[in-house]
Amino acid sequence: MAPLSRLSLRAVAVRSRRGLMLLLAALVMSTGPARQGRAADVPLAASVKAAYLYKFLSYVEWPPAAFGTSDQAIVIGVCGSDEVLTELRDLITGRMAQGRPLQARRIAEGDSLDGVHLLFLGRLPGPTQEPWLARWRERPVLVVSDAPQALGAVGTINFLLVGGRVRFEVSLPAAERSGLKLSSRMLGVAERVVGVR
Repeated sequence: MAPLSRLSLRAVAVRSRRGLMLLLAALVMSTGPARQGRAADVPLAASVKAAYLYKFLSYVEWPPAAFGTSDQAIVIGVCGSDEVLTELRDLITGRMAQGRPLQARRIAEGDSLDGVHLLFLGRLPGPTQEPWLARWRERPVLVVSDAPQALGAVGTINFLLVGGRVRFEVSLPAAERSGLKLSSRMLGVAERVVGVR
């Protein structure tokens, strides 16, 4: 991926931010009756994070070796957030990304990440998680976290709240270390991008 300047990121952001926000709102609203029936029980943030996770799949290029076959599913693992897992399962039912079917599954600390393409960490990685995640640091797994301290060290993308809205920041060095290429359109709507040259 060619290096991006701050100026080119700003130009992409102007064009992309409004479109991405409208798309995320549509995704959250389109989860249908299942979402409406749980509206009082599940925080809206869980729905928004699930929508972001689904949307990220369209803006990431995994190395060919990350998939065994041309029709292998993209697997999203969720560790530490049953609310996001539930929302994600509802959201991806019947959907595809990059021409591949989608699966979401619960991951427990210490589980193998073989076959997982995106891992969402719903809580701050503790001392026992760090060695587990370190084993996967240079594998083609997009790690998305909910803890600012994890950006770069553990995660490639981190969720954060800005003005009461869920936004995200990105670490390009972490993506490169994992062999992942991130679209400039994704970077353009990020709140912050670490490692821009």
